[in-house]
Amino acid sequence: MSGVMERTLGILELLSQHGEGLELAAVADRLNMPRSAAHRLLNDLIRVGYVRQLRDHGDYMLTTKLVSVGLSFLSQSGIVDFSQPLLDRLAEISGELVRLSVVDGERLTWVARAQGARQGLRYDPDMGSDARLSCSSSGLAWMAGLSDDEAMTLASRQGIGQPDEYGPNAPRTMQDMMVMVHAARERGYSVTVETFTAGLNAMAAPVRLGNRPPIGVITIAGPTVRFTEERMHALAPELLSICDQMAAASGASPFFQGAHSGSGGRKSGRLPIYAA
Repeated sequence: MSGVMERTLGILELLSQHGEGLELAAVADRLNMPRSAAHRLLNDLIRVGYVRQLRDHGDYMLTTKLVSVGLSFLSQSGIVDFSQPLLDRLAEISGELVRLSVVDGERLTWVARAQGARQGLRYDPDMGSDARLSCSSSGLAWMAGLSDDEAMTLASRQGIGQPDEYGPNAPRTMQDMMVMVHAARERGYSVTVETFTAGLNAMAAPVRLGNRPPIGVITIAGPTVRFTEERMHALAPELLSICDQMAAASGASPFFQGAHSGSGGRKSGRLPIYAA
């Protein structure tokens, strides 16, 4: 990793995945940079308030300043304002976890959620966790809104999630994955049964304006023992309706102005990649 800006952003992204903090050697080694350079950049980030050191010569971790910046942006973008009531409604109807991710250039990022489960088993993962395109309901729903070539390029870049890394039913080959993408495209939503995580089922549908590429994805996920395939298919009309309402309401957000003007929410000539 070279370049001050690239290295600095790399440190921020790395620390965002390690809430417990990382020592200097770990930061330098994982980002493939000299320890002296990592130490200098970490000190700069401490000086401006984005990173703190737990103790003298101890681990480095993010402060809440970066979170504050992100929340401020989401607040100003209007995304949460128009999406949260819709997510809350779907969570109440489904009784499960509902999440919204938005396509932002080359990223698909979780920005809002609503928990419908009030008791018993609850699925409520870290909003910053990564998801594998090939075996997550959100990834499959997003790829279903793209061409086969785009979908396969995206999945090839990231790699296929194997059952020993993810769920026992994770597709093992690109061909297996594309069967699931085609099924999602035909029905309008994806359905996964223990593909991303053992004991977890999920369904997802793209938020899109007409036939343009998706501008986001809405997901419903819950424990396999409760959120069965039958239950998922029964909820499909509600999920698709909320997606349509979300697409119609997205015009109220400055964030989606490009999507409404015809760019489809991503820059021309660039394929998006997935980041949860």
